[in-house]
Amino acid sequence: MSSTALKTIYLKEYTQPPFVIDRVKLHFELGEEQTVVTTTMTMRRDGGGDGALRLDGRHLQLLLVKLDGRVLMAKQYEVDEESLTIPMVPDSFVLEIQTLIKPQENTSLDGLYKSSGNFCTQCEAQGFRKITYYLDRPDVMTLFTTTIVADKAKYPVLLSNGNLVAQSELGDGRHSATWQDPFKKPCYLFALVAGQLEFVEDSFTTMSGRQVALRIYVERHNLDKCDHAMQSLKRAMRWDEQVYGREYDLDIYMIVAVDDFNMGAMENKGLNVFNSKYVLARPDTATDADFIGIESVIAHEYFHNWSGNRVTCRDWFQLSLKEGFTVFRDQEFTSDLFSRAVKRIDDVNRLRSYQFAEDGGPMSHPVRPESYVEINNFYTLTVYEKGAEVVRMISHLVGAAGFRKGSDLYFERHDGQAVTTEDFVQAMEDANGIDLTQFKRWYGQSGTPRLDCSSAYDAAAQRLTLTIRQSCPPTPGQATKLPFHIPVEIGLLAPDGADCPLQLAGEAAAMGTSRVLECKDEVQSFQFINIAHPPVPSLLRQFSAPVKLNYPYSSEELAFLMAHDSDPFNRWNANQQLALLLLHGLIEQKINGGTFDLQALGNGYSLYSEAFGQILAEQGGDLNLKAMAMALPTENYIAETLAVVDPIAIHEARWLLRGALSRDHEALLCENYENHLEQGRYNVKPESVGRRAVKNTALGLLASHDGSGIIELCYSQFNSADNMTDVMMALRCLTDIQCDERQQALAQFYDKWQGEPLIVDKWLALQAMSRLPTTLADIKTLMNHPAFNIKNPNKVRALISSFVNGNAYRFHSAEGYTFLADQIVILDRLNPQVAARLAAPLIQWRRYDEARQLLMCAELKRILALPTLSSDVREVVSKGLA
Repeated sequence: MSSTALKTIYLKEYTQPPFVIDRVKLHFELGEEQTVVTTTMTMRRDGGGDGALRLDGRHLQLLLVKLDGRVLMAKQYEVDEESLTIPMVPDSFVLEIQTLIKPQENTSLDGLYKSSGNFCTQCEAQGFRKITYYLDRPDVMTLFTTTIVADKAKYPVLLSNGNLVAQSELGDGRHSATWQDPFKKPCYLFALVAGQLEFVEDSFTTMSGRQVALRIYVERHNLDKCDHAMQSLKRAMRWDEQVYGREYDLDIYMIVAVDDFNMGAMENKGLNVFNSKYVLARPDTATDADFIGIESVIAHEYFHNWSGNRVTCRDWFQLSLKEGFTVFRDQEFTSDLFSRAVKRIDDVNRLRSYQFAEDGGPMSHPVRPESYVEINNFYTLTVYEKGAEVVRMISHLVGAAGFRKGSDLYFERHDGQAVTTEDFVQAMEDANGIDLTQFKRWYGQSGTPRLDCSSAYDAAAQRLTLTIRQSCPPTPGQATKLPFHIPVEIGLLAPDGADCPLQLAGEAAAMGTSRVLECKDEVQSFQFINIAHPPVPSLLRQFSAPVKLNYPYSSEELAFLMAHDSDPFNRWNANQQLALLLLHGLIEQKINGGTFDLQALGNGYSLYSEAFGQILAEQGGDLNLKAMAMALPTENYIAETLAVVDPIAIHEARWLLRGALSRDHEALLCENYENHLEQGRYNVKPESVGRRAVKNTALGLLASHDGSGIIELCYSQFNSADNMTDVMMALRCLTDIQCDERQQALAQFYDKWQGEPLIVDKWLALQAMSRLPTTLADIKTLMNHPAFNIKNPNKVRALISSFVNGNAYRFHSAEGYTFLADQIVILDRLNPQVAARLAAPLIQWRRYDEARQLLMCAELKRILALPTLSSDVREVVSKGLA
């Protein structure tokens, strides 16, 4: 695609669709060489217009057009690369269109394609137009009936949305199935699957007593890996009834797992298509993180049945309407079933390590974007994770009961409609009698707000004044920002570590020991009275808003919060901030040409080391939280806190600090390792997950220095473990050590699991993230290995994305940049969505030193100079260079 073909779509230009599709019948003749799709639409004009009907279509061969039963001649319609236009149509009519497509050649995995010999669809956001000509937009909702015809021997399973209403044998070796969805939906929720699949089955009784059949379809050899996914689905269905009052509405709920998929999963009505990574699991094939991730994604797609399907988006600018809300719902689900504190920390870690960088980069955009060229480029952390934080802030402002009232009103008011973020906020306002006008700036303004906080204590008046100043840096297209409405949850800790009762000036009495302050002005002060002693503020408890907080804590105050804060998130965060003070000092030493010297940083290391030792010595409590407290800030988060990023200095400083802690606390780390060895049969209950987390975190720290016996310990765990969690941690440690055991373990692992694609992906990813100097050369060798296939997104993510996004230490070099650009060019011809996402590290070039900037920009310019380039990649690279 040439640059002149790019077209920007603007939110401000939205208009209602000129036609309504009351019902559509789809007929698929699936074949090995070609597939013929017959689409019959009952349509009517809705409003004005010039009489013409324009339908979206891409990469289609048009065979036939009939209007009210009359075949149209070629001169009676117009076809181009993007559309079919019929100049004059009546006010109501039946339109029949027949198209020919070749799914087996569709490497973009968008529309109808083949995966491992099976037919599969992915229609969000604009894949349906690759199947047939249609009004491919989310605000066109209709009733679908789908008939699939195929060779029965090759494709015994024929699935689509809704309920199965007919099946037949056609007598020539083919068979057919007809599915009918009783609920109106946009075409992006259409799904079709056909192939050699088996299923596991269960059932669920809804709160009104209805029986729902549950089926998970997989390839035969994966049938024994579906139990966790099925149990997760049943837990999600029950939770959504109990917490939101939402009941499932069809007779059957189906999940299909495929190996070739651009996303994690897709919430098609009644027929969810999943990346097999988020379905398949056994203790010996999946890690604890995999099990937890599967439960979260299964729940997420199920929750979409209401927050996305029954109530959907008016246009793609409203994407966070369904995604942000549903991410919030799946986060709460996991919090209720696992560990609320750990889940919150995990989510914030992801937000601060990745989304904050996106907010500060050239692709920065509001939660509700104002424009786009390719909507696929806006399936971002901002829309999903930051969108969830915006919903969470509303929950903070109105409380749990108020949020339930608001969501009930939202679902009841808009069931069966395509709506906007304003409609969601309006429901919250109307249900709670609250004004959220200023709050809506979170949807329209981009960037991460900064809160600069200070406090002053008046001993005579026993009064603490807390002053909060908010600001937000310029972002592309938004030079200035108006003040946000920010909920800031706080507490005040007395010298003995107890929470102080909080009473604002003017209040008759204290109102709890933790409360939400509503910051709406550029500068606001809050006066707390009856504070007997100078307190230490505990700010932004539960991470109540997605902001960067700056308060002049001393090392001693951070250590105090680590020991005493009653808010688990802030206790962990104080740990992170104290470690950051040390890491910043070490990085500065490195950048200034010196050598690392912890002692030159004053008492910071001794304070942190002492607190770290106390964490190791703690008995009982939430072991998952303990494991998180044992971990240093991620390299990505450290980078986000620096004005100029030096990835080499970051990695080496972090590695040095890990090594120092490991040496100083070797005995306690060994004790934690031994005390948390596996007891009994593997399970994914929080306590067992926590035991493994502490043990393996201790092992990782011990491997950070050349302690005696660490190679033998890792290799022993690798060989004796009965679960993938322990195997992967042992192998992870070995991949960072140049030794014979490393090569032996990698070879053993591949020999054992070469027939399991998802497990081989883990093997690829570990090698891509190794800190050894041979890593890039090893990756290039692996790209020619039978285990790698550049057409499979999971393989690309495992080997290439793990390297460029998860191994800054070895990626950031001239050779690394050239390697990434080369892969983007290759992938752009195969799968533009995957290629565009890979460009993210390069477009962040402004964050680095001048030498790296020049190298990264040169590769971006090389990509942009290609005579043919997809709009997906062109948009990202162009914005990166702007």
